[in-house]
Amino acid sequence: MRWDALFADLEAQAAALEHAERAAEIEERTRGELAALGLVDRLRGAVGAAVRLRLAGGGSVSATVARVGPDWLLVEDGNREVVIPLSAVQGVRGLSRYSAVPGSGGVVASRLGLRSALRGIARDRSPVRLELRDGSAIEATVDRVGADFVEVAIHPAGEARRRADVRDVEVIPFTAIAAVQRSL
Repeated sequence: MRWDALFADLEAQAAALEHAERAAEIEERTRGELAALGLVDRLRGAVGAAVRLRLAGGGSVSATVARVGPDWLLVEDGNREVVIPLSAVQGVRGLSRYSAVPGSGGVVASRLGLRSALRGIARDRSPVRLELRDGSAIEATVDRVGADFVEVAIHPAGEARRRADVRDVEVIPFTAIAAVQRSL
């Protein structure tokens, strides 16, 4: 009888030790997987979700994540679209615990950077509001997109770009942009 109790106790200790080792391994693997996640993966896992973004320059945007590129995201709130460089994002609220698998965005999507998104806006010729990281804003139309800048024609807010209404032309580096808002 004493031997049975001793062996049962030893088996219970071995099972507890095995359980603790397995839990430690799971925690370590989880930490390793989390360390491989980028902001883009967290945001790709939130496509279709409502979030609140805190931006450089003190602004914020509450909208639904519509699309995520390698260095930008597109959010919509029904009557407007906002393209935001990921480098301008200071914080995100409303994300679930889910993320996309790192590197699962696809080859084509991984090449469609901020420059591509801004070129699409330039092709549409739609008026935009550029929120800058210094807290200022410009009402304009994106005329051209370079390697690391946009050239915009500044004109009255909400108006289409007309040569007679253009007040000035400004070149803005990508690093100065916090958000590009386009009305739908």
